[in-house]
Amino acid sequence: MPTRFDCRYGGAMEMDDYQQAALRTARDKDAPDEFMHLVLGLVGEAGEIAEKVKKLVRDKGSDLAQLDRDDMAAELGDVLWYAAVLANFLDLSFDEVARRNVAKLADRQRRGVLSGSGDRR
Repeated sequence: MPTRFDCRYGGAMEMDDYQQAALRTARDKDAPDEFMHLVLGLVGEAGEIAEKVKKLVRDKGSDLAQLDRDDMAAELGDVLWYAAVLANFLDLSFDEVARRNVAKLADRQRRGVLSGSGDRR
């Protein structure tokens, strides 16, 4: 069953639908160094989120009321784009990636190991 999320602009959107939409603006899979481009892009966009939070801590006393949510939404969208395109590069359905992540977290919650460290807890 596809993973459906409510889309602010036009109803529900499945993860695979988003992935296909993202791919319309992606380079070809066989572009030179495309894997490295996607991984570094994902990390870079996540870093932009961290940078905004760092400045919130440094300049605004960690006051979340002063966080620019529109900027954060834009950066999270960029992270989502890179994740979707990277999943496609690896021949992974974004629906399947989302389902597996939710199942993993539900299993950890059931076993009482949400906190802690280690990928295989």
